[in-house]
Formats: sequence, C-alpha cells, structure tokens
Amino acid sequence: MIDASADIRALTADVIAARLATNRDGVIEEAARAGVATAQALFGQVLLDRGEPGEAVGWFVRAAAQDDVMALNMVGRCYDLGWGVGIDKTRAADCYRVAAGRGLDWAMYNYATLLALGEGVTEDKVAALEWLERAMREGSGLAQAKATNFVGSFAEDGWAAPRDMLKARRCYARAAAGGDFRGCFNHARMLAAAGDIADAARWLRQAGKLGHARFVAQVEAYLMASDHAALRTTGLAALREGAAC
Repeated sequence: MIDASADIRALTADVIAARLATNRDGVIEEAARAGVATAQALFGQVLLDRGEPGEAVGWFVRAAAQDDVMALNMVGRCYDLGWGVGIDKTRAADCYRVAAGRGLDWAMYNYATLLALGEGVTEDKVAALEWLERAMREGSGLAQAKATNFVGSFAEDGWAAPRDMLKARRCYARAAAGGDFRGCFNHARMLAAAGDIADAARWLRQAGKLGHARFVAQVEAYLMASDHAALRTTGLAALREGAAC
C-alpha cells in the first residue's frame, strides 16, 4: 500500500494516473483521502457504483473544489437525478454550465439537455443546439455520440431550425457507430423507412445489446405497433437477441 501521508503527493501526475487507471494496490481510496482530486472524483464514482450516493457526492464536491471539471459535472448529475441529495435542477444546471464552459463534452451534453427541456433554466432550444453541436465537434467517445444523436433529433423534429432529414440520418448513423444505443435505434428507424430491413435489424440488435431494460421495452412497444410486418418480426427478434447478450 502507498503511504498516503507522504508518498502519494510525491508521485508525478502521470504515475498517479497510471495507478488510478487500474486501482493498483487499492490506490484510489488512499489517494482520495490524501487529497488527490482525480482520485477523489474516481472514488466518488466507485461509491456511486456501490450504491452509496450519499458518500459519493461528498467526494465529488471535494474534487470539484479543487477544479476537477469531471467532478463538477458529477456534482451536477447528483443534483439533477437526486443521487445522495435532493433534486435541484437549477443547481445541476449551474454545475453543467461551468463545466461545459471549461470544455467538458459530457457537461455540454447535460447542460444542453436541461436547456432543451427547460429544467432548472429557461427553455432555450437554440442554445441547447449550440452546445450539442459544440460537443459533437469537440467531444469524443460516448459523450460525442450522444450529443450527435440529439443533434439528429433536433434536425428530424425541426427544433431550433428547419427540419433537415439528411442531417438527421447522418447524425443518427454517426451516433450509432459511436456506440449510443438511442443512435442505434434512430439509425435503424431511418434504414427501415428506406426499405433496408436487414441493416435495420443489425442496428436494432446493437440497440438491444447496449440499451437498458426500460429503453428496450420502449423499443419493443414501438416495433409491435409498427405497420411494417417485416420490421415487427425481424426487428423484434434482433432487438431481443441483442438484449439477451
């Protein structure tokens, strides 16, 4: 074990990051207690995953106080969803806004979501789209994929700008490729509408594999209500196959 009172603070940032990545020697908790902001944010996530949100939020707050931008976003998540604290959408929006302004793609997505819904802030779909498009341009990984899917929804439904189905289809395809389960479903819808049931089924299988149970149930209901017989049978089978993985 590392001596938290001395050795951790003497480590370089790169060494700390490498050890935290694998939690080698149980370093996360010890480093968190020694005051390392990155470790405090990670330890908060560990506690959240353990089902201890009340403890988790305290560590996120400690890390955020040291300017850890991901921790600040997680404080926002706690207030947004009531993890360990009472729901306070306004406070959540404040956390997301600051973290988004500092360039965090997840915060851009989260802040845009509240702006689009008018939760904790005045509804502003134009501003929401601006944040989503910035996350799509500057972000990476799943945050970028989720933002891209949301931009597709804006384009499909004509929020904040005229409807643009070509843009919607492109966004959904990119979001699906990036691993967003909603993007997989939306991409499948567009493929099915174009008559490509086989490829739609492939993406429905992926949506089932990546999505949570409530989402899968919603997609099942959508498919069962479809007027397209092939989509109902092939799509449902693919979705359920994916969910069983």
